[in-house]
Amino acid sequence: MGRAKLFQDRRDAGRRLGQLLSGYRSEAPLVLALPRGGVEVGYEVARALGAPLDVWIVRKLGAPGQPELGVGAISEGGEVYIDRSLVALLGITEAELADIAEQQAAEVERGVRRFRGDRPMPRVEGRTVIVVDDGIATGSTVRAALRDLRKRSPRRLVLAAPVAAPSSLSSLAREVDSIACIEEDPGLQAIGAYYEDFSQTSDDAVAWLLAEARRELPPSEGAERPLLVQAGPAALPGDLAIPERAIGLVLFAHGSGSSRRSPRNRSVAEALWRWELATLLFDLLTEEEAAEDRRSARLRFDIDLLSRRLVGVTDWALARPELRHLGVGYFGASTGAAAALVAAAARPRAVGAVVSRGGRPDLAGAALTRVRAPTLLIVGSADTAVLALNQDALERLAGPRRLAVVPSATHLFEEPGALAAVARLAGEWFAQHLSPRGDEARA
Repeated sequence: MGRAKLFQDRRDAGRRLGQLLSGYRSEAPLVLALPRGGVEVGYEVARALGAPLDVWIVRKLGAPGQPELGVGAISEGGEVYIDRSLVALLGITEAELADIAEQQAAEVERGVRRFRGDRPMPRVEGRTVIVVDDGIATGSTVRAALRDLRKRSPRRLVLAAPVAAPSSLSSLAREVDSIACIEEDPGLQAIGAYYEDFSQTSDDAVAWLLAEARRELPPSEGAERPLLVQAGPAALPGDLAIPERAIGLVLFAHGSGSSRRSPRNRSVAEALWRWELATLLFDLLTEEEAAEDRRSARLRFDIDLLSRRLVGVTDWALARPELRHLGVGYFGASTGAAAALVAAAARPRAVGAVVSRGGRPDLAGAALTRVRAPTLLIVGSADTAVLALNQDALERLAGPRRLAVVPSATHLFEEPGALAAVARLAGEWFAQHLSPRGDEARA
């Protein structure tokens, strides 16, 4: 007699798993699903918890000539797990392993582009992260993902699956803080045996579920809305997000040759929502100016123009009913940091705090001595030239200031954990120095 099916399909399994995980709802978790089948399960888990959903891309490393037999896995953050005992048993050489890993690394990149596009890697540090798959047999694939995520300092790391082999869960327990599983079966062989419908999930279905999950997020998650921002005569495209209990508004001044779509700035902005900070990312240049700048690279260093744009956007924000009660802070990157410092000097009563990421404060010139707002300069320790410029600028700033050096980070903070450190430092600084303002006009 065949085994009774536990789940109608992956969505049904996800709904039941969401009930099992309901105790995590109060922790505002992030749900990360392993494509493709795990996304169907993760979608229902995220809905049950009112949580954001994203993917974490990981690929199995199949044995030569037996691609269905996994000997390890590679994760999107670069973590590679190898089952050394199985590799030795099969006589697989290091050269063969390297070839397999290289091929699957390319597939990981394809998956990231396909399912996440230009959105940044999800912020993990300090959050409860729930990793979801549609079932766990050997656990080698999910192990690579868990080790990768653990390095990114989540507050709590949870593994969740509808069905799993107990021996695999026992082995994976050391990688996580807790495990949620509906059915543990020592005789597990094929995950599909527990589902009435275990048909393959398509790429299009994954993309649709991710888009639908983003659409369903409540406004309290900081959902952005596009708008045109007026800075004097210039109308600049922007993206505004206002958390439900916002205590401040952070205006982002992007770096040279960049735009409001800067993945690093967007990643920081998403982190700031958790600090109950509204964010406004906008283009400092009009479309025509940006086209000219791509040809000449001239306007990106026009700090006077960029700072006037930022002042104009500040005045625009303080005139809007939904923003006028919020304390204003600036987050500037590269040349945008110089523009932020000049603008802060021009609007001393309006600007409550400034954060610079890999900034060029030297380009602010004499305005540095007029900056009264508390200023945090964040630089990577490996960005030696910019670090020296920031050390010099620190002595010239007039108000409260601090230099924070992120160990081993380079100019773009691309190293694992570096950008998360920037976001944490910025969130702490703004939370300390920004607070709701009265309705009085600030000049």
